Amino acid sequence: MSVLEIRNITSGYGELQILWGVDMGIEEGQLTALVGSNGAGKTTLLRTIVGQLKPWQGQVLFQGEDVSHLPPYTKAEMGLIMVPEGRQLFTDMTVRENLEMGATPKRARAGASKRLEMVFEFFPRLKERIDQRAGTMSGGEQQMLAVARGIMSDPVVLMIDELSLGLAPVLTLDLFQSLRKLRREGITILLVEQNVRMALKVSDYAFVLAEGKIEMQGPSQVVEQDEAVRTAYLGI
Repeated sequence: MSVLEIRNITSGYGELQILWGVDMGIEEGQLTALVGSNGAGKTTLLRTIVGQLKPWQGQVLFQGEDVSHLPPYTKAEMGLIMVPEGRQLFTDMTVRENLEMGATPKRARAGASKRLEMVFEFFPRLKERIDQRAGTMSGGEQQMLAVARGIMSDPVVLMIDELSLGLAPVLTLDLFQSLRKLRREGITILLVEQNVRMALKVSDYAFVLAEGKIEMQGPSQVVEQDEAVRTAYLGI
């Protein structure tokens, strides 16, 4: 059974429909990529999953439980964690304080010290800047901190929206390599990403979203090699 299952989700903003009957299953322990062009509905789907948007139709099942209409804070307490596009850090707080904020869910408090050690192992640069204000860090360092804050929440599923947005290629590569390490630690990841090549290289399984519908799914290598999908939907 999928740890996170999306069943026939229809959603949008106001009267504008963005998603049209989306079905997805996220398997435990996998790194799953959701790829597609700008405007395909990727962020809308994440917001619907996490509870920032209410689904018009369909269900979001998390560990077998229908969580479709639960608020975001309740889903966070259950371990459904999102790293939002644009990072949304507490810029006047230090790295340490941002990480501590990540550990506020009840489920995350007991093991916070252990996860902090894991975060510093994956992102040693954060340890070097532990007392630096987040707003004074580079874009790449801020993205590391946003992912690390998500890890501090003890995620069952960690959803990451646009990991590489606005970052230099070398920093992008470092962050994608970090995702592979997290996956090896057993963290289930759903990655929404415009950098299709990198997303398909690091992920186990991929869904292609186009105009609010899933057009293809399968092992990432298979999706990457499908010429029709590459041309029509991925631009690679």
